[in-house]
Amino acid sequence: MSEQRNPQAETEPSVPLAGSERPPAPGLASQRPADPSQRIEVTVVLRRRSPLPQPGPDARPMSREDLAADYGAAEDDLRIATETFTRLGAEVLESDPASRRIRLAGTVGQLGKIFGTSIEEATSTAPDGSTTWHRHRTGGLSIPADLDGIVTAVLGLDDRPQTRAQFRVIAPAAAATSYTPPQLGTIYSFPTGTDGTGQTVAILELGGGFAQTDLDAYFAELGLPTPAVTAVGVDGAANQPGQDPQGADGEVLLDIEVVGALAPKAGIVVYFAPNTDAGFLDALVAASHATPAPCAISISWGQSEDAWTAQARTALDQALADAAALGITVTVAAGDRGSSDGASDGKNHADFPASSPHALACGGTRLEADPSTGAISSETVWNDGPSSATGGGYSDVFPAPAWQNPPASGTQAASGRGVPDVSAVADPQTGYRVRVDGSDLVIGGTSAVAPLWAALIARLAQATNRRFGLFQPLLYAQKAGFRDITSGSNGTYQAGPGWDPCTGLGTPEGSALLQAISSSR
Repeated sequence: MSEQRNPQAETEPSVPLAGSERPPAPGLASQRPADPSQRIEVTVVLRRRSPLPQPGPDARPMSREDLAADYGAAEDDLRIATETFTRLGAEVLESDPASRRIRLAGTVGQLGKIFGTSIEEATSTAPDGSTTWHRHRTGGLSIPADLDGIVTAVLGLDDRPQTRAQFRVIAPAAAATSYTPPQLGTIYSFPTGTDGTGQTVAILELGGGFAQTDLDAYFAELGLPTPAVTAVGVDGAANQPGQDPQGADGEVLLDIEVVGALAPKAGIVVYFAPNTDAGFLDALVAASHATPAPCAISISWGQSEDAWTAQARTALDQALADAAALGITVTVAAGDRGSSDGASDGKNHADFPASSPHALACGGTRLEADPSTGAISSETVWNDGPSSATGGGYSDVFPAPAWQNPPASGTQAASGRGVPDVSAVADPQTGYRVRVDGSDLVIGGTSAVAPLWAALIARLAQATNRRFGLFQPLLYAQKAGFRDITSGSNGTYQAGPGWDPCTGLGTPEGSALLQAISSSR
């Protein structure tokens, strides 16, 4: 069946879309034109009707209705966008004023014309080093002139893998020592008398899956009830276990098992989405706008800031700001490749979305402790080498927020948002004992820190009967609740007294943190 020509799409006046420029994918090969009749879907983001204010430490969560009414997309903007895209031959699948998104469908030929780009099929090197086949575009996009200033992002035309999971797997025999999540709850003094009752923790996954048999076996071995876990598919993705025990399945099971063991009475909802910029945004929105709203969202996927388009970074950052306004704390792994974040240009790089000032960035340590007593004998910066060390440093795109005034460190001026905010054990040599696809493994990486902090937040929320949203202003104002990590480096940056760009404020002392938070009100 041949592609029907759309004269309106060809002659419609257009303007460039700022921030949409995209370079060729790394390792690009085997390029060929995409089938113009292939049906695809994309996510379009619209501007806010008014700027979202930055919440303070005592901000009350906003309702989704108030978010939509005051800071969502204006009705006229939604109407104009819907009418324009429909006139040009695209199908509007859904529109949501609260998240300011329109989901469009159309053929490669139609959407390529509407957004002024050529779409190819190609192979390239994914962020995890694998070779992948995907749709590909380069350069900038254009949008119909009627939508100038209204549309802020168009995501999903190019569906190259956007992120990598931030974790490291080793065989149990290879670990110097390892811990179960409940043992880490003892070591990090998670508040007694709390278990996450009444709270929901959401987890975002961009691949892999879990099997109920793994969860049942793992929690039975720990002597804990299997938590209630719900899987939600986004943009056509689904829970697909048994695909890759050394890859995405390891990430999924690690996240669920850490949250489920440390907050055993909390509900867990796992959102599966394609590993694309559009999939990431849509999963974050699905999780943060859910009913009931989670108290925390755990994200263990990311990529160097410069590997994102500016429009995608902005869209994700604004979605994280929305989550904070809704009372949700989003914990994000800070990266596993040291101060360079795995880049080969010899420069320092922060990992995104951890570098967003609306994310609680989670760095990593090496931990020597007695799990039976909780006594810590040594805790230092995790650094097993350039490709196995905690991320951390300063953002090149987000300025330091008002609540954070990190000191200059290393060779880079501290003008940007400092990463991480907090930390916990991440070294696979002192890692987490988990079960993946029927095998017992030890996994490390900052991937494990994000769900650990999400579980702690669930227990703090239960104990205080409050939701924290943007947690950092409150955390940075505390004088207690953290174990300061002062030894080690992640490459460029050295740990030292107080906040540093290796382990942030430090690792949690949960009971002391609860007391500090409670006395601050």
